[in-house]
Amino acid sequence: MRLSDFIRASSGAIIGEWESFARTLVSTDEDSSPLALRDHIDKILIFIADDLESPQTDSEQIKKSHGEGPKDTREQGYSAAEIHASLRLDGGFNMDQMVSEYRALRASVIKLWSAQSSEMNGTDMLDVTRFNEAVDQAMSESISHYTKRLDHSKDLFLAILGHDIRNPLGAVLGSAELMLKIGTLNERQRMLITQITESGWRINEIVANLLDLTRARFGAGLPVIAVPMDFKFVSQQMVEEMRAAYPKREIELEIMGDTEGNWDKARIAQVFSNLIGNAIQYSFQNTTIKVSVKGDAQDVTLSVHNQGIPIPAEKVRRIFDSLTRGTIEDGQEETESTNLGLGLFITKEIVTAHGGKIGVTSSEKDGTTFSASFPKAA
Repeated sequence: MRLSDFIRASSGAIIGEWESFARTLVSTDEDSSPLALRDHIDKILIFIADDLESPQTDSEQIKKSHGEGPKDTREQGYSAAEIHASLRLDGGFNMDQMVSEYRALRASVIKLWSAQSSEMNGTDMLDVTRFNEAVDQAMSESISHYTKRLDHSKDLFLAILGHDIRNPLGAVLGSAELMLKIGTLNERQRMLITQITESGWRINEIVANLLDLTRARFGAGLPVIAVPMDFKFVSQQMVEEMRAAYPKREIELEIMGDTEGNWDKARIAQVFSNLIGNAIQYSFQNTTIKVSVKGDAQDVTLSVHNQGIPIPAEKVRRIFDSLTRGTIEDGQEETESTNLGLGLFITKEIVTAHGGKIGVTSSEKDGTTFSASFPKAA
C-alpha cells in the first residue's frame, strides 16, 4: 500500500497514537482541552497525504526544504498546521512540546506503515522522503504561527505595561505630590501621602524594569540612542542622587582620564543607579561604596566596589541572569533577598547594547567589584 493511501486508511490509529503522546506532555481535562479537537490533526494528515500524491519539481522541493512549500489555507485563511499551533498555544503547550508532537507523528506513521509491508522498494523510499518533507512543512507552519502569536502577546504585554498601567500610576503620583504642596496636612496625613508617593515611584521603577526585561528576553533588545556626552557629568549627578537617597551611607567617587564619548545618557544613569544600589544593598552598613570612572582613548570603565558577604563562586557565573536572587546579611545569618535580580540583568543588557562588557569579582579579602567598560565609538 502506498504511504498516502495508508495515511488515509489508518488516520484513526495514527491520531490515537499522536494524542496518547500529547497527553504525556501536559495534564489537562480532555473534554476542554485541544487534545479533544481531533479534526485539525486529521486535516494535517490529509494535507500530508495530498502532498504525497501531488507532482513536485526540484525547485519546489528546495522551497519546501526552506519551509516555503504550498499551504492549505481553506479554513479562514489558515492552514491546519497553523490552527493546530494556535490550539496548542491556548492549551498550554510550549514550543518544544509542539515540535515533539511532530516527531512523534513522524515515528508513528513510519512504524505503523512499516508493519504493513515486509520490504520497501524504490517508490516506497521516495514516499518516505516526500512524507518527511511534508511533515517538515507542517511543522514549519506551526512554529511560524506559534511564534507570531507569542510576539503578539509580547507586544500586548508591553502596551499594557507602558500605557495602561503607567497612565493611572502617573495620575496617582501627580495627585499625591499635589496634595503635599497645596494641602494643610497634619503629621500623620503627610506621612501617609509621602508613603503613597514613595511606593508609587517604586512601582514605576518596577514597571520600567519589566519593560526592559521583556524587550531583552524576547529578543527586541534595549533601545539605545547614543549621543555625545561626558561620563563625568553623569557620574557626579548619579552619585549625588544616591547620596541623597541613602544619607546614612558614604559613597566615594573617583574620576580619571578622558570621559567624553557617545552613549545613551539615560541608560548610563540606569547603570550607575543599579550598580550603586546593588552595592548598598549587599554591603556592610558602616562601609564605604567606592565608585570609579576611568577613561582612556578607546573606553570608559565604571567600577563600583563594596565590602560585604562575598558572592559564592557558583552564583558569580549567573549573577547577570534575570530572576537570580542574591543574599544579604541578617544578623549573623545569610538570607535570600526578595530582589529578583532584574537590575543586574538589565545593567548587562545596557552595557551589551553599547558594545561593552561587564564582569564581577568577589572575595572576603578584596570585597565585591562590578566593572563595566563602554567603548567611546559605540
